[in-house]
Amino acid sequence: MKIIETTDAAHAHVRERIGKSVLVPTMGALHRGHLELIRVARDYAGKDGEVAVSIFLFRPREMYFDDRSVYVEETRLSAGLCGASRPGHFRGVCTVVAKLFNLLAPNAAVFGEKDYQQLAIIRRMVRDLNFPIEIIGVLTVREEDGLALSSRNQYLNAEERAAAPMLYRAMLRVKEMAAGGENSVSKLIDAAKNLIGSAKGARIDYVSIVDAENLQPLEKLRPNALIALAVFIGKTRLIDNLRLT
Repeated sequence: MKIIETTDAAHAHVRERIGKSVLVPTMGALHRGHLELIRVARDYAGKDGEVAVSIFLFRPREMYFDDRSVYVEETRLSAGLCGASRPGHFRGVCTVVAKLFNLLAPNAAVFGEKDYQQLAIIRRMVRDLNFPIEIIGVLTVREEDGLALSSRNQYLNAEERAAAPMLYRAMLRVKEMAAGGENSVSKLIDAAKNLIGSAKGARIDYVSIVDAENLQPLEKLRPNALIALAVFIGKTRLIDNLRLT
């Protein structure tokens, strides 16, 4: 294992590198879901390739100049869902991921589907800015009761942790309704909200059914539909999503 702590060291490593490189960007607080991303990256890199895992972002001074004035911003896919609740968040994501791409020049990068909006935005950034990088999405890793693995789960107390799987159960119920022929998005969303609302301490930020490619809200269910949600359980904001069709 090689640890790279500065931008100069990153540039030097790229110049010396031989073989395929796959990047797994993280913000630290590693858990079993990250291990699955690393496993997928290892398989893709092959026996002669390398897997690079970013943990936080070197030292902040190495990544961000005090008088910085250039950012990378996606303006369409980031408008709704978590982007509406967290203005500026995805500008920060795109900027730092673009910097990592420039510093490490990977052949591919791996992202989890739990942060589906982030994955879609990164794919759009790569397309629009012509990064020669393949973006690999990895299915959400879940606990046995359906709760998506997340570093935020550690902030749930015992009662909140018991309530949190309702998010996944609500999405499964919507998927069952869709499979049964229900195509009214408003009825499907209401069903999800009613179930989530029955969980103690739950406060809904949003529940939305969107096109999985462009993230635009749907009125009627159609192929490539995705349910996405963000819910506060106590003070902890959890996100999740599930393909419906």
